[in-house]
Amino acid sequence: MEEQFILRVPPSVSERIDRLPSDEASTSDDIPLDLCFSEDGRSGTFVIGNEEFRASLLDLPAVVESFKTYDDSALVKTADIGQMIMVREPGDPTPNTVEYRHGLTPPMKDARKRRFRREPDLNPELVQRVERDLLNILSGGTIGHANEQQEETAANENTSDNNANKKVSSPAEKPEAAPETGTDTSNNNNNNATEADPERSESEDSDDSM
Repeated sequence: MEEQFILRVPPSVSERIDRLPSDEASTSDDIPLDLCFSEDGRSGTFVIGNEEFRASLLDLPAVVESFKTYDDSALVKTADIGQMIMVREPGDPTPNTVEYRHGLTPPMKDARKRRFRREPDLNPELVQRVERDLLNILSGGTIGHANEQQEETAANENTSDNNANKKVSSPAEKPEAAPETGTDTSNNNNNNATEADPERSESEDSDDSM
């Protein structure tokens, strides 16, 4: 695999670069073509002839594959390209981020916002703490905040146990017995029969006396 990058230059510079291979060897050698970067590795200067242009190294939103062919039929992959050197005109503003907003083709315009999920919002302090813990583990140490987390967990468990003991369970109330609405018809019938018997006996006595 090769190491490659994308060089994006203004139209005027592109025309001069395209003419370099077609010019005579002596003429092309006289035109200096140079690219140098500062200590940060992100900003630099692009020189062609007697002109200097500001350049910036930007990360592409997606990896681009490059291929080469010898017979216009079979393609051979040569590299994965993830960065681009953008040469700017003298009046163009300097990019304020290290990642380029768009891709290389029109469908990839504003690719980070339209085609990818949002990056999670992480707390910088949490990231630094996890990084320190990983370095401690790799060096044979222990996690610094593990004991603190265990103490907090134990304190929370004790608090929950105390709250559970303080709760008093109230006894469940028994439902009252519903009053009986039915009537005892057998007793009523017996009473009526008893009341009717004396009357019958008196009538029978009167008949016998006659």
